[in-house]
Amino acid sequence: MIIFPAIDLKGGQVVRLAEGDMARATVYADDPAAQARAFAQSGAEWLHVVDLDGAFAGEGRNVAAVEAIVAAFPGKVQLGGGIRSRDSIERWLALGVERIVMGTAALDAPELVRTSASAHPGRVVVAVDAKGGLVATRGWADVSTLAVADLARRFEDAGVAALLFTDVGRDGLLKGVNLEATVELAKATTLPVIASGGVAGIGDIEALKAQAHLGIEGVICGRAIYDGRLALEDALRLAA
Repeated sequence: MIIFPAIDLKGGQVVRLAEGDMARATVYADDPAAQARAFAQSGAEWLHVVDLDGAFAGEGRNVAAVEAIVAAFPGKVQLGGGIRSRDSIERWLALGVERIVMGTAALDAPELVRTSASAHPGRVVVAVDAKGGLVATRGWADVSTLAVADLARRFEDAGVAALLFTDVGRDGLLKGVNLEATVELAKATTLPVIASGGVAGIGDIEALKAQAHLGIEGVICGRAIYDGRLALEDALRLAA
């Protein structure tokens, strides 16, 4: 199982939001590249990077910070936030990003996701963000009427790498990962599932690892690491 330490970017700084609310941001670092190097030194082989400003704007807003992270991190970078055009996908992949995460586009422009995944097999991840079991888009500001599992099934034959499932109501709150909903989604689709939102400590990693055989590929960890509730080295050791 893969541990993805998270670097969320707002105004060039490393932050964590509560429930996706930009007004409830906690700043953890001013140097994203240094944070990426620190995660590498702890043994991380993947990073999950989100351009939060870009998620709301619909286009890249922390481009320089992302470029610095990619240059500084020796492993693989998974990037999301405002990536809603073929040009931006191609640009980021050419710059060294390993995987592109697409959320709003999966709902609004599914053909873009499908053609991009076909052109770059295993390098496009579909973000399935949920509020009350329904898909949330545009930086989680809007909630659709589409069920999470229904969106996931639309891309089963598209060549996407994985589904990134986030329980928005838990994100950044250290309430614990929504294991039940994550497992339910993994059972409902043939695609690998990455869990996100609410990780509070090593117990969440243990619980997800126990269900990894169902198709849970990994988990994104943010505030728990930054707040010292979860040692990245311990999570990596357990996941391996």
